[in-house]
Amino acid sequence: MGLIPLVAVIVAVGVYAVYDGTRVAAVTLRGYIGGEKIGLVDDPKFADILKKRFNTTFTYQKAGSLDMIGLDHTGRDHLWPSSQTALDLYEMRHGKPKRSEIIFNTPIVLYTRRMVADALITNAYVTEQNGTYFLDMAEFLPALESGMHWSDLGLDLYGTVVVFTTDPTKSNSGNMFAGLLANMINGGNVVTQQTVDAVLPKLTVIYRRLGYAESSSADLFSQFLKTRVGAKPMAAGYVGQLIEFSNTNPGDYAQLKDDVIMMHPVPTVWSSHVLLGLTDQGAKAVDVLMDKEIQTLAWEKHGFRTGINSANVDTSGLKVAGVSPVISRIIQMPDSQVMQRLIDAPQ
Repeated sequence: MGLIPLVAVIVAVGVYAVYDGTRVAAVTLRGYIGGEKIGLVDDPKFADILKKRFNTTFTYQKAGSLDMIGLDHTGRDHLWPSSQTALDLYEMRHGKPKRSEIIFNTPIVLYTRRMVADALITNAYVTEQNGTYFLDMAEFLPALESGMHWSDLGLDLYGTVVVFTTDPTKSNSGNMFAGLLANMINGGNVVTQQTVDAVLPKLTVIYRRLGYAESSSADLFSQFLKTRVGAKPMAAGYVGQLIEFSNTNPGDYAQLKDDVIMMHPVPTVWSSHVLLGLTDQGAKAVDVLMDKEIQTLAWEKHGFRTGINSANVDTSGLKVAGVSPVISRIIQMPDSQVMQRLIDAPQ
């Protein structure tokens, strides 16, 4: 009889422990994630690592990085947006989450087609160094502000020069590119509360030329690939999107690889994929996602820079050419209150 309480304690610990370093109980993590991470989360190897090492299943609903902050979080263990701006907004509305941690980093890039890249090189907006393309944002900004036509660059394309982005009020890649543009309009300086009023009119003009904007980075990238150069000559996105596409759709990538060009804006901005743990399980999900096998998979197959060396990585094993191994020319984003004013103005 004296053994019964001891047995009960042992069973309770085994059932309710989430992770004690040697054994895990079955856990299902539920939350909202940005569309750019769906490829990773749906990867069978990702699921296999979580199941074997942590006895964990990861379920999700797709939502824009900023959109998810305002959604109902009932029954959700975590939010996984793509920027610290989203974390700032969450804290302003809901207070601090139980835990938050940057899981991945990735720089914003611009995708285009070879004919457009060649025209941009001819017009001195883009330089090519050892197969990597760099777009000078200070030089390119007047083309976006003035309403220059693609035909002015010698291209047989309709319309004005624009960079298509996701809706900056809902999705992080659009939000990040809006912040980058605002900084460039501000003379290459981070926009503050003191300078935002001078920047808003010019930024609004640029964004109102875009028309309909996708709410997900994954949807925009898919449309960029499917609708070809006439519909979306240039689109903002993440480095990892093309890396992931090359691994998950090798046949399609083989047909596109000589035509799709990744351009690194100079300067660019970091997108930090921060996990917000809303529950105790969500807080412990940080440790799961920081697992070495998960981090290796995230970089090699899906293009998310990981660990303390995010700015300087080995790109030799990638199928995609033109990924800069070193990201050094970075400009900081405006703070969340300034960004809220910037992205609300074009609406």
